[in-house]
Formats: sequence, structure tokens, C-alpha cells
Amino acid sequence: MADKTPDTSAMSREEKETLVRAALREVYDPEIGLSVQELGLVRELDIQDDRLHIVMILTTPFCPYAPQLLEATRRKGQETLGVPTTIEVGMDMWDPSMAEDGVLSDWGLF
Repeated sequence: MADKTPDTSAMSREEKETLVRAALREVYDPEIGLSVQELGLVRELDIQDDRLHIVMILTTPFCPYAPQLLEATRRKGQETLGVPTTIEVGMDMWDPSMAEDGVLSDWGLF
């Protein structure tokens, strides 16, 4: 079976960040139906040559899908860059203004 991880060794950190953020558009919050990237939950990416650390927040402190959402985000980052990936839950409170422009319009917000 062929390795699906792209060769990112020649990429800049900015290119790697763009690649990871694009991949995280495939990780959806099951209750809201939008990606962690669209919702603005991914707050920080620390990309090193040999590791990736993601800081993200949740839409609510008691999100019932938190473990699955955090693990899916971690796994997607690791698959994308092919390096060990850790995830940290940030302390910021999510607010609808953090979402990408227009994605919450169906909810009557923005």
C-alpha cells in the first residue's frame, strides 16, 4: 500500500500551514455540520520539522463530541504532514465572530 502522506520536506512553514488548514476542512463538528476550520476552532498551529502541535477550542465547554473532534483533528494533522501531532484545548471561549465569513448565515448569525 502506497504512503498517502505528501513529501513536505521542501515546503516552507507557511505552505505546510496552508496544507494543514485545508486538510482540517475535512474535520466536521457533527452537531453543527461545519468544519473545525470554518468555525474558527483551530487557534494555532506550531509546525516544526519533526512535529505538529495544534491548539484548538470547542464551541461549548461541555461539547459531547469533544473527544472525537479533538482526536479527528489530531489524526488529520498527523496524516497531512506525516509527523507526530499533539493537540491542546485552548482556553478561549468560542464566539460566532470567530467563524469564517458567511458560514453561519444559515443559522441567522452574521
